Amino acid sequence: MDPPSKRTRIERRMDRIIYVLFSALILVSFVGSLLFGIETKKDGGDYGRWYLRPDITTVFFDPRRPSVAAFLHFLTGLMLYGYLIPISLYVSIEICKVLQSIFINQDQAMYDEETKRSAHARTSNLNEELGQVCTILSDKTGTLTCNSMEFVKCSIAGTAYGRGMTEVEIALARKRGETLDEQRDIDTVESREPVKGFNFRDGRIMNRKWVNEPNRDYIEKFFRVLALCHTAVPEVLDPGKIFYEAESPDEAAFVIAAREVGFQFFKRNQTSIQLRELDRSSGEIVDRVYELLHVLEFSSARRRMSVIVRNPERQLLLLAKGADSVIFERLSEEGRMFEAETKEHIERYSEAGLRTLAVAYRELDDDEYKRWEQEYVKAKTSVSADRDDLLDEKADMIERDLILLGATAIEDKLQKGVPDCIDKLAQAGIHIWVLTGDKKGTAINIGYACSLLRHGMKEILVMLEKPGIEAIERDKEEFAKAYKIVEKQIDEGISQVTGESNTQFGLIIDGKSLIFALDKNLIIRFMELAMKCATVICCRSSPKQKAIVTRWVKSKTGRTTLAIGDGANDVGMIQEADIGVGITGVEGMQAAMSSDFSIAQFHFLERLLLVHGHWCYRRITMMICYFFYKNITFGFTLFWFEAYSSFSAQPAYNDWYMSSYNVLFTSLPVIALGVFEQDFSARHCLKYPSLYKEGIDNVLFRWIHILGWMFNGVLSSVIIFFLTTNSITGQAFRKDGQVADYSILGLTMYTCVVLAVNCQMALSINYFTWIQHLFIWGSITLWFKFLLVYGSIPPTLSTTAYKVFIEACAPSIRYWLTIILVVIATLLPLFSYRAFQTRFQPMVHDSIQTRRP
Repeated sequence: MDPPSKRTRIERRMDRIIYVLFSALILVSFVGSLLFGIETKKDGGDYGRWYLRPDITTVFFDPRRPSVAAFLHFLTGLMLYGYLIPISLYVSIEICKVLQSIFINQDQAMYDEETKRSAHARTSNLNEELGQVCTILSDKTGTLTCNSMEFVKCSIAGTAYGRGMTEVEIALARKRGETLDEQRDIDTVESREPVKGFNFRDGRIMNRKWVNEPNRDYIEKFFRVLALCHTAVPEVLDPGKIFYEAESPDEAAFVIAAREVGFQFFKRNQTSIQLRELDRSSGEIVDRVYELLHVLEFSSARRRMSVIVRNPERQLLLLAKGADSVIFERLSEEGRMFEAETKEHIERYSEAGLRTLAVAYRELDDDEYKRWEQEYVKAKTSVSADRDDLLDEKADMIERDLILLGATAIEDKLQKGVPDCIDKLAQAGIHIWVLTGDKKGTAINIGYACSLLRHGMKEILVMLEKPGIEAIERDKEEFAKAYKIVEKQIDEGISQVTGESNTQFGLIIDGKSLIFALDKNLIIRFMELAMKCATVICCRSSPKQKAIVTRWVKSKTGRTTLAIGDGANDVGMIQEADIGVGITGVEGMQAAMSSDFSIAQFHFLERLLLVHGHWCYRRITMMICYFFYKNITFGFTLFWFEAYSSFSAQPAYNDWYMSSYNVLFTSLPVIALGVFEQDFSARHCLKYPSLYKEGIDNVLFRWIHILGWMFNGVLSSVIIFFLTTNSITGQAFRKDGQVADYSILGLTMYTCVVLAVNCQMALSINYFTWIQHLFIWGSITLWFKFLLVYGSIPPTLSTTAYKVFIEACAPSIRYWLTIILVVIATLLPLFSYRAFQTRFQPMVHDSIQTRRP
C-alpha cells in the first residue's frame, strides 16, 4: 500500500476551530458593516457625523449609497479583524514539533547501548498523538521478544531432550505457586563457554554421548538434517571459529546446534556442502562431502524447506524441516512411528513459549528422482506468470512419504523490561493487542510471561482449533458450520463480559476464527467483545489480517491506535495505524523505514508514550488554546474600538503595532510553552502512569476547554478596552494640557494587551526554565524598547507613534496606573479559575499526590 498521510486528532479539531473563528470573523464584519450602513444612511439627513463631510465624501462614506458603503466596509472589516484567524499558529506549531522531535531523538534514556541506536522521530506531525494512544497493536517476535533464537530443546524418535526452564516456564511455575529448582540440570552437563544461539543442556546428547543412546541412528540423522537443510553460508573468522550468515535467526540456531553436537558445517559452494562429523565406527572426526542437488526454498505459503543431497555413500536423500502441520500430513505410513510422542512434545514446547519445527527425511530412488528432476527443471526455466505456483506444485510432488525424525524447539527470549512496560501501559489505561503468527499455546503463555494476561484475568477463547472442531474445508457446508461456531463463541463471550463487569478479561482468537470474525456481518459484535477486554491476542494471524484488524480497531474505537512491529510483515499494520512504531531489530529496517517513530527496544515505548507523549499532548493543546486566547483578545479590542468610533473601520493601533503583534511580542513565549512545558517530571510520569489518561480522555482539548479560553479572550478584550478608555479619556497627558488622543489610547491599549497576554502565559505554565523567563519578560521589554526606537523615527515613517511614549505616556502616572489596573483585572478570571480548580476539583487521578516540578 502507498504510505498514508497521517494527521492528528488535535489538528483536525483545530481545523474546525478555525472554521468557528472564520464564522466569527464573518459575523463581526457583517455586524459592523450593517451598523455602519445604518449610521451612513443617517448622515444623509441630520449630519450627525459632520466631520466626515458626507456632502463631498467618497463612495466609502456616501450616505446616498449606504448599501455600497456597507459592503465595502464589510470587505475592510475582513482585513481589519483578520487577526482572529491565527495564521502564524501553524508555523509556530511546526517549529515546536520539530524541536520536540529533536528532544525525543536526543533522549539518552531511550538509547540502546547494545545496538548503539537511539529513538528516532521520523515525522514531527504526530507528537501530540503519542499522548492520546488508547490501543496498542503489537507484533510478538522481535517486538516483545529479542528475535535472538536459542536452540534449547528437541524431540528425537519420541524422546524429549534438553533440560532447563525457559522464561515462560518460569513465569507459569510462579503463577501456579511451584518451587523452582534452578540447579536440577547443572550436574548433567559440564560447565562450558556460552554459545550465542545455543542453550541446549542434556548429558545424554552432549560431548558425543549420543552414540550411547538406543536411538542413536535417529539422533545422527536428525542433526545431519539440521546441518544440511538450510541456506546459511559459513565465514571463518579465526582458526577454529566459524560464523554463520543465515536468512533468519532460526536457521542460524539450527546450524549452530548441529555444530555443537558434533556435525559442523564448515564449507559450502553451489554444488556441495561439507560437514565435519563423528565417524561412529572409528570414533574419529572426519570430513564428509554431500553433493547438493536442489534446494526447495522456504516460503510463507509452503511453510517448509527441503534439500536434495547425495551422501558419500551415493544415496539420494531428501531432507526437510517445516511447520508440524505441514510435515505430519506428508509422512508415510512407516514414517509415523513416533508421531504421537512428537506431537505431545510439540504441544509441551508450545506451552513453554518455544518455536517448533518438525524434522523429516526420505530416501529417493534414482529413477523417481530423474523423472521428477526433468519436470522440476522445466518448471524452473519457464517464464510463465504462474512459474512460482508451478515450482511449488513440483516440489510438493517429491516432498511426500517422509519419515519423521523429531522436532526442534527454539526459545526467543523476551526483551528486557517488557513485562514492566506492559504493566505500566495497562495502568495508563491503554488496551494492548498482540497479533502473532504463533500457536495458541505459545501466544497464551507468552502473554502470561510478559504480563499481557494477568492473574485474576479470565480468558475468552474464540477458536476453530479446539478439540472436536473439524478443520475448515472449502465446501459451503463446512464454511457455514465454522461461521456458526465462531459466531456462537463471540456471543457467549459478549454475554460473559456483560454479566461480569467487575472482572478483567483476555480474548484469545486464532487466525482461522479471525477470517470469520472480520466478516461484515460479524465484525461489529467481535469488536464489541474485543473492546470490553483488557487484552486481545490474535494467534496464527497473517500480515494481511494484522492490517485489517488495525483498520477496524481504529475505525470502531474512534480513538488513537498505535501499531508496533519489527519486520516487513508488520509494515501494513504500521501504516494502517494512527501511529506506527518500528523496532530497529535484527529483521532489517523495513518496519522502521515505514514507521513514524523508531525505537531499539519495546520497553522504550513506555517512556515514548508516558513521558514524551504526555508532555507533547499537554504542550500542543495549551499552546493552541493560548494562541486563540491572545488573538481573540487582540482582535476584539479592534472591534470595540470600531463600535466606539461609530463603526468607521478605523484601526485602534498603529500599522506597525498590528504587524508586529504575532511576530515580535507574543510569538516566542508561545513557542517556549510548546517546547518546555511540563506538569510533572519524567520520573513522576513513569511512577504514576494514570497521569496519561489525561490525554486518552482529551481533557485539555475538549470544546468546553477551548470555548473557555475563547471566552477568556473576549472578556480580556472587554476589560482592556473599557477600563483603558474610561481611565484615560479626558485626562491631560502632555505638558501643554492636551488630553489623551487617538494615538495615546491606541498605545495604552496595545501595552495592556501585550502585558496581559504575556502575564496570562506566566500564570498558565507549570514549569519555568530560564528560556521561558527570557521570552516572557523579554517580549514585554522588547515592546517598550520598540516604542523608544520606533517613536524616535520621523513622523513620515512612525506616523501616530512619533514621540507618543516618550512625551505623553512615560511621564504620566495615570498611564502606568491604568496598565497595572487593567493587567490585574484581566488576570483575575484565570487566577480565580486556577484557584478553584486546585481547591475543589480532584487531580486527573486520585493516586497523584506529589508536587509539580
